[in-house]
Amino acid sequence: MRGFLASSIGVTCAAALALPLTLPAAAAPAPAPAAQPASGARSASTTAEPALPGSTESLPLAPRTRDRTLGAAPEQGLTRDDVHRFSLVGVTWSDPDTELRGQVQVRTRATGTGEWSGWQDVDTHNEDHGADPGTAERDSGHVHGSTAPLWVGDSDGVDVRVKADTAVTRTVQNRSPLPTGLHLELVDPGAEPPPAGARPTTNRAATPLAATELPALSKQATERELVALRGKAQPYIGPRPRIVTRHGWGADEKLREKGFVYTKKVKAAFVHHTATGNNYRCSQAPSVIRGIYRYHVESSGWRDIGYNFLVDKCGTIYEGRAGGVTKAVMGAHTLGFNTNSMGIAVLGTFGSAKPSAAAVTAIARLTAWKLGLYGVNPRGKTYLKSGGGNLYRKGKNVRLNVISGHRDGFATECPGRQLYGKLGSARSTSARFQGR
Repeated sequence: MRGFLASSIGVTCAAALALPLTLPAAAAPAPAPAAQPASGARSASTTAEPALPGSTESLPLAPRTRDRTLGAAPEQGLTRDDVHRFSLVGVTWSDPDTELRGQVQVRTRATGTGEWSGWQDVDTHNEDHGADPGTAERDSGHVHGSTAPLWVGDSDGVDVRVKADTAVTRTVQNRSPLPTGLHLELVDPGAEPPPAGARPTTNRAATPLAATELPALSKQATERELVALRGKAQPYIGPRPRIVTRHGWGADEKLREKGFVYTKKVKAAFVHHTATGNNYRCSQAPSVIRGIYRYHVESSGWRDIGYNFLVDKCGTIYEGRAGGVTKAVMGAHTLGFNTNSMGIAVLGTFGSAKPSAAAVTAIARLTAWKLGLYGVNPRGKTYLKSGGGNLYRKGKNVRLNVISGHRDGFATECPGRQLYGKLGSARSTSARFQGR
């Protein structure tokens, strides 16, 4: 439900986390369940109800200029100092196929101190993330256009301005140069989940539903586990890294759609940045991920968080979209190339800021293991069939690096110039972890 949405953080881990970690031999994409109206229905916002842990407040934007004729105002915005507490913001609009050609800026008031931040830019190029055209997730009728979300920290006041590009304003007549249905999304990721009391386990027969992590395994133990899964050895596979589960970062499993969609294999990994900014502590990473999760589902109308895995600046790896960490779960991360691939998002913005060495090493460790499960060389090339996008027509077989940046499949700045420049190192290190 759009408007004010509130729900407590759940304590149930995704069922797909349970081991054995079986790999589908030739699994066709499972049909997606009917989309939940709550993901995309828009309703009026209210501040009458008390905020509960974990919520999204959606507020319509209004013209901020005198030119309101026929809705042609080139600038819209909102100033509110009576909103529920939030930590992540974004802007959405009605049509996911419409591009917001302009600038979005926000400033926020810190809870407790009452001090206002300076103006911060919000990344408007988020249409390149999402489900492929023609898929059930994309065509659900509940998907909205959206900016990237921005992490702003604990706040209780907001000021936003959305301004169309001058060139766009000059070329349109009698209609708004901005997308219709602009809303400001204020996301409260909720408090940390209570301790589950379950210890991590290396038992491949079963993982407790309350387990907060899958512990790291040595290369030898990983190889033994793969033999148990497939009945044969894999000559090149990296040791399984430690992975914080969805339960570990506090995913409310009631938000997402219940079913899972799989493709046949994982042939490539696309690296992203979340464009949420770099002003977070590693201890806050689970909150940032819960905020992104809510924004993807409640605000953008997706079936689950878009990325298959996320990595923070300290190198911690987190499970993303539900369905099983070993499986070929179809994500919504690289428009046109979500089939037979996985998406890894590093928390942060890396246009000018450099990613940490720990984050780059985590990408290498994760890909060495996950690509190794499918017999893929991280330094190699592969072919993926385009589902449609602004670089490659639908149906075209495209030759890509096995570890690619988002911009290799779609014309975008993601994963940022600085992170993109580290992918060569990640490929070499990943291959070394595999023993190549």
